[in-house]
Amino acid sequence: MEPRHDKLAHARSFGEVADVYEAARPGYPPVAVSWLVHPDEVRVVDVGAGTGKLSRVLLATGHEVVAVDPSAEMLDVLRTQTPDIGTLVGTGEQLPIPDGSVDAVSYAQAWHWVDPRAASAEAARVLKPGGTLALIWNFRDERVDWVRELGVAMRADTGQYTPGADEFPHVDAPFGAPERAQFEWRQTVDRDDILRLAASRSYVAVMDADGREQVLAAVRELLDTHPQTAGEETLSLPYVTVAFRYTKP
Repeated sequence: MEPRHDKLAHARSFGEVADVYEAARPGYPPVAVSWLVHPDEVRVVDVGAGTGKLSRVLLATGHEVVAVDPSAEMLDVLRTQTPDIGTLVGTGEQLPIPDGSVDAVSYAQAWHWVDPRAASAEAARVLKPGGTLALIWNFRDERVDWVRELGVAMRADTGQYTPGADEFPHVDAPFGAPERAQFEWRQTVDRDDILRLAASRSYVAVMDADGREQVLAAVRELLDTHPQTAGEETLSLPYVTVAFRYTKP
């Protein structure tokens, strides 16, 4: 397992590419978010909120949202985009939230950055009895050939969908087994969007300039030469969104 200090350093590296992250990363389909956090779960703290990809959908569907992230730069972008969402600098292991004060704690693309034991205990601390720990991920659907080759060009070892995968995230006590749901959808993108998607990866953000350019050059070559992408002005990038709900006893 990656040491905790290395995980936090990578998580904070997103601040260096906050604007690129906001422009490139996909949002979350409302149908998935409606399943993830029920309408009667009014007060939500969105942890690892980044630039607010999930926070904005939660707000639009009627929730009161506080966004927490270790990167002040990411939260600056969130406030610029959506000033109605409150923001706090913090981590999943140390939430600046009172005990038993929220109905749901959400993590979008962020649970893998935390220590599961400490973050599970901290989520349980701030949740009301019967509250929900809600985890959600977007995965590129690599059942599509050019998307699979994009992952190779990006040097990605995460973020892709594996058909038949049924592993649950590691969540500790007091939470038990989760409910699970899956949603398939597509994002319309252009060449620049794909390049920004590659540049927004945390491991690319911490590379030196030569390393980043090598990754981006490989992505450009794929887009220029693959039969499914060459000469196309826009592309349909398929995603699979996987969501989990854990209930606090």
